[in-house]
Amino acid sequence: MPRIPPPLVVRTHDPARQRRGQMLAGAIWIVSLIVASAATAAIVSYGFESASRSRGDAADKDTEALKGRIAMLERSEQIAKAAVGDLRDTLRDREEEIESLRSDLAFYGRLVGGGKREGLAVHVLKVRRVGDSQAWNFVATLTQNFKRGQDTKGHVSLSIEGVENGKLATLDWAALTQGQNPAGIEYGFKYFQQVNGTIMLPGGFQANRVRVKADGDGGHVEQDFAWSDAIKGEEGDDVR
Repeated sequence: MPRIPPPLVVRTHDPARQRRGQMLAGAIWIVSLIVASAATAAIVSYGFESASRSRGDAADKDTEALKGRIAMLERSEQIAKAAVGDLRDTLRDREEEIESLRSDLAFYGRLVGGGKREGLAVHVLKVRRVGDSQAWNFVATLTQNFKRGQDTKGHVSLSIEGVENGKLATLDWAALTQGQNPAGIEYGFKYFQQVNGTIMLPGGFQANRVRVKADGDGGHVEQDFAWSDAIKGEEGDDVR
């Protein structure tokens, strides 16, 4: 069967229609470029934001880790300082205990005396301020083992050297007690005794040294104590 050719369509040539088609094709191409560019920019922006977010999260984690380490180091430093403070206090207490034991040993050694007999001596002097006043209480410990089993009697008095109004000054017993007990405080013992009394220092007087005098049938003794040692109650070694 013979093939019938399609009918021939004859159209009139329209240049304006051809231009519109070309413009439409160009517009579609431009729009496709814009869409492709926008998609590319969105993908790049998302990737950048993701990377920035990841880096930010990592930085936050590092910051928190550093903060935790700093807090741990600060806590360790506080613990170390507290431990050092406790150790320092313990050492100071041990030193004070050792000094007290040494003083006790010297005291009992002086009483026992071994094969050596000693006469009247001032073993230790302690002074304590009475509140915020200028009055001071003192305790002088006297010892002797020369007259064993026999009473030793006499009187104790003090004098204090220091600075008053920028000049060296010495306060005798009468000045310290305002004329009371002019002969001193009476004592009487066989081996040892603590003699108590109260003295008054004038305002502005800076004490440096205390001299304890003991007179009696056991002899005469004078012993000097640094004021700072007397406040701490330490034994003096300067016997005159």
